[in-house]
Amino acid sequence: MNMHYPFHRHRQDGFTLLELLVVVAIIGLLVAYVGPKYFTQVGKSEVTAARAQIDAFGKALDQYRLDVGRYPTTEQGLSALLAAPSGTPKWGGPYLAKAVPLDPWGHAYVYRSPGEKLEYELLSHGKDGAAGGSGDTADISNQ
Repeated sequence: MNMHYPFHRHRQDGFTLLELLVVVAIIGLLVAYVGPKYFTQVGKSEVTAARAQIDAFGKALDQYRLDVGRYPTTEQGLSALLAAPSGTPKWGGPYLAKAVPLDPWGHAYVYRSPGEKLEYELLSHGKDGAAGGSGDTADISNQ
């Protein structure tokens, strides 16, 4: 026996507009909360990458010094780690596997020998590419 009630509504499967709006609002709140924390971590990872590269260049510069007896001059720069500068018969490189990359923000690393405090100074000017700064625009150096 099949009874149909004339006033009985058949519920259709799916979501109402109100339910979808609530879900979108919740997702928006989560993105607003998690997004800034995520981008802060990205900035920290760039600083970590710059420090790691400076450390790797430092090891290569130390090996150069062991072979040659001194660090490359400012004029010779980090390219002395890849190709023998003229007048360096004891050069035993290349000291790097590939060309010197740019820092994580796309700027060239700064190399000076002698440095202000140490025998050499190697640094990245950070996100802004300018000397000085604070936070994510601060200089990152071997000192």
